[in-house]
Amino acid sequence: MKIVVAEDEIILAKTLEEKLKLEGYKVFVATDGRSALELIEKEKPDLIMTDIMMPYTSGLELISIVKSGFAKKTPIIVLSSMGEENIVLQAFELGADDFITKPFNPTELSLRVKRFALKKK
Repeated sequence: MKIVVAEDEIILAKTLEEKLKLEGYKVFVATDGRSALELIEKEKPDLIMTDIMMPYTSGLELISIVKSGFAKKTPIIVLSSMGEENIVLQAFELGADDFITKPFNPTELSLRVKRFALKKK
């Protein structure tokens, strides 16, 4: 399963990349929304993980673009420290499939990713 991770916090992005690779996933990391959109179009991932606050294109814009265009069926997990109810609701209204508030438990994230991997089969 291919996963695109859009996260501008470099340490967190690398940590997610390593954890997901250890679990057998093929991972592509983008540190801004514009690069993430390019990766999504190029790699056609099975799952997208995105932060909300990123340079160039926000996570909310990314969700909107992806869900209204070329990858509308691709599940999206939002990873954000912005746990305000209005942001969470907006992410879901735009088409996000799951929302995890930072900081999060890596095991919980793994379980959520596995859930989408199982749906893919």
